Amino acid sequence: MDSIQTYLQRAVEEKASDLFLVAGKEVSMKKEGAIVPVREGRVMPEEAEAMVRELYELAHRPIDRYLDTGDDDFSVSIVNLARFRVNTYRQRGSMSAVIRVVSFGIPNWKDMDIPEEVMKIASLSRGMVLVTGPAGGGKSTTLACVVDAVNCSRNAHIITIEDPIEYLHRNQKSIISQRELAMDTDSYVTALRASLRQAPDVILLGEMRDLDTIQTAMTAAETGHLVISTLHTVGAVNTIDRIIDVFPPNQQQQIRIQLAQVLKTVISQQLLPTISGGLVPAFEIMHLNNAVRTLVRDSRIHQIDSVIQTSAAEGMIGMDESIARLHKAGRISTETALHAAMNPDQLQRKLR
Repeated sequence: MDSIQTYLQRAVEEKASDLFLVAGKEVSMKKEGAIVPVREGRVMPEEAEAMVRELYELAHRPIDRYLDTGDDDFSVSIVNLARFRVNTYRQRGSMSAVIRVVSFGIPNWKDMDIPEEVMKIASLSRGMVLVTGPAGGGKSTTLACVVDAVNCSRNAHIITIEDPIEYLHRNQKSIISQRELAMDTDSYVTALRASLRQAPDVILLGEMRDLDTIQTAMTAAETGHLVISTLHTVGAVNTIDRIIDVFPPNQQQQIRIQLAQVLKTVISQQLLPTISGGLVPAFEIMHLNNAVRTLVRDSRIHQIDSVIQTSAAEGMIGMDESIARLHKAGRISTETALHAAMNPDQLQRKLR
């Protein structure tokens, strides 16, 4: 029976993004967007259980929560190899895991193709910034680069609340307090409320999952802190709609006014496979200028896309424009561009 460490080592060596351990299937990994088997022969339930239990031992974490609920999130560090973000779950009664590979160091934002306009978030002192996109779209890496930029340039207290912690930050010019759900705190909202009594300058919130968390985050942004968080939405319009729709109808107008005041920037990103076999991010960047604030307040959110298109001078860019630039630079195929586009018909005409 193979040790899980064997497969973790292989995933790192082959630059895989994820490792899949599911009973009834070969151990597999995701490389450049494609899932490929790591070995021949299916994993039997007993072997899957042994490897999942080994992950808990490597993380020095009790397995009770997983046994009780059937789901768990945590991280594992292996010296001289990498950090791993682990999600364990029960599947047809068997133990399974999906493991994300995270490097030890903070990546260089230029190497990650993150635009300079995105990195300007690090210079903000208050308000709310949202980094959005699908799972596996590179949001965690972007956030780690922004936090690192704050850490290296400002004398501040940065509090991160994550589930789980992916990138470990060392104190540079700033003090960084990194808190992990289940290990260090019960929930996002509990940790967020507590953070307001911990003299924070910057609060990184792993995800805004519910009404209470969104409301508390908006209050924190209103009271003079920089709050950076994520949502699983694509595009600024969808993001603003999602936040407003979380609230009861009788509160929505008040939330529009509050959001128009506190929201500074919405960045949406997705990772696209390149022609050369790697991955490249496409970014939509929307800053809240006076025009966007008015549209949010007046519930004319559907008109935001046209403001983004006409505000390139202010550093804004639409998702489809970003995709078109990657296509023009020869980095992605026409098929990839159209598949990722928000408006494929319009983009197709543009590419012609």
